[in-house]
Formats: sequence, C-alpha cells, structure tokens
Amino acid sequence: MRTSSPSVIEQHNRKIERAIIGHALQQGYSIAMWRLPNQTKINLLLSPNSKLVDELAMEECSPGFIFAPFDPGKSKFFFETDHLFEISNEEISEVTHGQFIESLSKASERKIEFHHAATDHAPTPGEDFIGLVKQSIDTIKLGAFEKVVPSAQQKIKLTEQFDLLNAFDAMCKGYPAAMVSLVSDSKTGTWMGASPELLVSTDRNGIFRTVALAGTQRLKDNVSLKNISWTQKEIEEQALVERYIISCFKKIRVREYDEHGPKTVQAGTLFHLKSDFEVDMKAVNFPLLGSVMLKLLHPTSAVCGMPLEPSIKFLQENESYDREFYSGFLGPVNIESETQIFVNLRCLKWCGDHLYLYAGAGVTIDSEPEMEKKEVEIKMETIMKVLGI
Repeated sequence: MRTSSPSVIEQHNRKIERAIIGHALQQGYSIAMWRLPNQTKINLLLSPNSKLVDELAMEECSPGFIFAPFDPGKSKFFFETDHLFEISNEEISEVTHGQFIESLSKASERKIEFHHAATDHAPTPGEDFIGLVKQSIDTIKLGAFEKVVPSAQQKIKLTEQFDLLNAFDAMCKGYPAAMVSLVSDSKTGTWMGASPELLVSTDRNGIFRTVALAGTQRLKDNVSLKNISWTQKEIEEQALVERYIISCFKKIRVREYDEHGPKTVQAGTLFHLKSDFEVDMKAVNFPLLGSVMLKLLHPTSAVCGMPLEPSIKFLQENESYDREFYSGFLGPVNIESETQIFVNLRCLKWCGDHLYLYAGAGVTIDSEPEMEKKEVEIKMETIMKVLGI
C-alpha cells in the first residue's frame, strides 16, 4: 500500500512504473496489475496478447493471469507472462529477468493510453432494480430457486483529473484485505476492482482453499467485529453459499476438508459473513482439485443464486444489461508456483471519460426490496468514496 506522502525514491519508482505501463500499452501489450490481500507488494504482468480458453487447466498452463466473464458459457481470457515486475515503495524489479526497463527511452514522458470499449447505458439502482427484486421474490415463491443475486450498473461521469493508477493506489489503501486488480486489454477493455472473495487458490504446499462470503452491513462508528449482529435472512444467505461449496465437494467425493467459520470480516467500509474451506490435495490424492472446483464453483451462489441453472437463466433474461466481467473471476495462475483466483467484485469498467460501477444483492424469500436496493447503493457509494468521485 502506498503512503500519502511519497519519498523521493517512491516518486522515482512511480515514474518508472508509469513509463513501463505507458510503453507496454503503446506497444499493444495487455496488462494485469494486482495486489494480494494483506500484502504491500504490487505485481505487474505484461502479455503480448490475450488467449481465449474455454476452461482453465491451471495445473498444466504456463504462468499468467486469468480474466473470465460472469457467463460460464463464454470463453475466458488468459494473459501469458512475457514480463513480470514486482513493485514496492523501495524498488521495482523484473522477475522475468528481461530488459524491459533498460529498453525504455524517455519513457517517463509517454502518455498512458489504456484500452477501453463502449458499454451500453443501463438504469441506476432505483425503481427498475426494486422491480427486479420484487420479480425475484415472486419467482422464489413459485419454487424456481432458493436465492438469486440481481445486480445493477451505474454510469459515472469522470473529470479530466481522474487517473487510473492513482485510483488503483486508492483502492489498495481503502481495501487492505482485498485483492486489488487493474486489467487492460484491447478485447476486454479496462477493469479495476477490489475483491474480498477468494474463489479458488492452490499453494506450493498443495493446499486448496475457497471461501463462502455473503451478507453485507455498513461499518458503524465504535462497533467492533465481535459485536456485529446478523439477521436470520443474512445468516441463511451465507449458509446457502456454504452448502453449495460442500455440495461441490460431495459431487467429486472429497470428504476430507477443513471448515472454519462463519465469522464477521471487514472489506473496506463493509462487513460480511465468511467461512473458509481448506483441502490438502496431496492427502486426498487429488492434484487437479483446483481446476475441477473452479469449474464447479463459478458462478457461486453468492453472485448468481441457488440452484445455479434456473437462477442464471433468470438473471440473463431479466437483468437490463450484460454483466461482462463483473462477478466473473480473475487472478494470477502459477505465479511462483501459486494460483489465487478471486470473484470480480467491487469492480468498475473504465471507458475514458466515464466509468461503470457494478453491485448486486442476494435475494431470498425473506428479502425486502428497499433494503436490497440500499445494499447495492451502499456498495457503489463505498467504491466512489474510496476513489474520491
């Protein structure tokens, strides 16, 4: 995380960072920039082009970065590593032992031109969203599904002073426990987010992890984590996500897993309920567990609904816009022998002079439309406050 008063060394490194990104984009590279939860190191990956993949076989692929849409039927974008940098306050180093930095000539003067693509305008989270929530509840009462997660998109006009890299710094500072990301590609456009929700991770010791995350409350003054109380609706919503993960384990006959939670966690100025799951892939003799669970889990009931098929069909037919990469997944794959893939939440799509914010709310039979609308507004307001817009 960057400090508000950078030193001379930090200022110099930021110039180099901007030079690298500006030069890479000018040369047609795709970029992926991320900072993992509770870390200070920033990673910057440059890829000559993005490759479309139908499914991610993470155990077999080369080091890179995955960027996948919400719709599981659509292809995913994979950025193979050409150059990889580690950035801290004190140093910028190229992990791939290339000479990209040395090749820069007057790079600090280059203007950064991020990739961007047009997005159709969609309604703000007002009466249209309330109507969608009411329709969701009515459909639940008919027995189509137990839970569904409708979402909204909001267009925000930007000033000329808005700077994506400064916004990335602000996200790192505002969401220390989230995976903060910035992805720019000619085919996907430019997206930035701060996700608190791990979808799948595998580490060099053979440990698989995933989480169940649901329920939302706004941070209140002088209230500690241990004193947060949750409604029955919020507890049941989180339990549905837990049960879905357990059902995936049962489907592939994995019985030896550790479960911890649920517990209250903080993400920026919001609280959520979270449970952690771990599996020792060596102990259960399941080396492909990461790829198998990724396919089973996405999209989770936390961003889509339960059961999956009827809830995703409902959303695709009734939401007023294409989610694209909102509530899809993204993250580093086989970087230093570890993979960490997150759900693309608390995210925005940058479109030059404006951006689009995205947020959703879990709807069950006990939901109140006005409260679900308020949850979506709070999530969007939280991002706007962090970015100062």
